[in-house]
Amino acid sequence: MSEPKAPLYDSEGRPRGEVSLDPAIFGIEPNLAVMHQVVTAQLAGARAGTASTKTRGEVRGGGRKPWRQKGLGRARQGSIRAPHWVGGGKAHGPKPRSYAQRTPKKMKRLALRSALSTRAAEGAIKVVEGLDWDLPKTARAARLLGAMGAQGKILFVLNRDEGVAERSLRNLPQVHITEPGQITTYDVLWSDQVVFTRAALGEVEGRGYEVSREDFVKVGGDEA
Repeated sequence: MSEPKAPLYDSEGRPRGEVSLDPAIFGIEPNLAVMHQVVTAQLAGARAGTASTKTRGEVRGGGRKPWRQKGLGRARQGSIRAPHWVGGGKAHGPKPRSYAQRTPKKMKRLALRSALSTRAAEGAIKVVEGLDWDLPKTARAARLLGAMGAQGKILFVLNRDEGVAERSLRNLPQVHITEPGQITTYDVLWSDQVVFTRAALGEVEGRGYEVSREDFVKVGGDEA
């Protein structure tokens, strides 16, 4: 397999050639089964698990038989809070529980590398030389993405110290921002384009790549 490459842009979105990607991270044969299992575990961990219903023993009332056992021609009943009565308890209903699935670190690492390799093979990974902006400007961030041709849902990977860029990008509804070490397989597969700053890409490749410690996806726009 040839060495994977990604287009390189400056802070205004002008092309600056190409950058080579680490084939150990961006050039492996994707393992679809592992990606599916890891994403399933991440989505399961995002479930609140707070649904709760009352059993017949927890519903108020129904402590006496509604009528006597025999002699009335009706079916025998023991309580008006039995599950087949209106207002009765729920049979086999949900109770609070955790849906978390423990995923081995090696499996998460393989799934993430598989997802990044898939995006690299599709030409959906882009690299920005550096975002040396003085002030946060959402319009400038939108112009950058437009000049780069980054469309659809975009995963933007920034270093922790690139705060101005983060504040410039966070108001764009199609952009999800994360840091190296916090990328999940779900993030990569959710996105149509993955954009790294040069510093963030170097950190990803330098750490070899360690995955997020979390086994779940945080919903509602938070980092995953």
